[in-house]
Amino acid sequence: MPRPNGFTYTHHPNGTVTITHGPHPATTLRGPRATQFLTEVESGDPQLVMARWTGNYKRGNERTARNHPRNRH
Repeated sequence: MPRPNGFTYTHHPNGTVTITHGPHPATTLRGPRATQFLTEVESGDPQLVMARWTGNYKRGNERTARNHPRNRH
């Protein structure tokens, strides 16, 4: 599975953090969640952290989908 990429975040002066994926906004964090995100993104892999915070991260059905007859080649 490829590593997540294409995520960026913007920290606004009012404390809000906006995470985007490509040109599209993925989520907005405010208050303590924004602070927790900023702490976590500085200490880990930023792309992986942003993928996890946006919910675009391993939903658990990857193996099932790979074995589906439609996806076999």
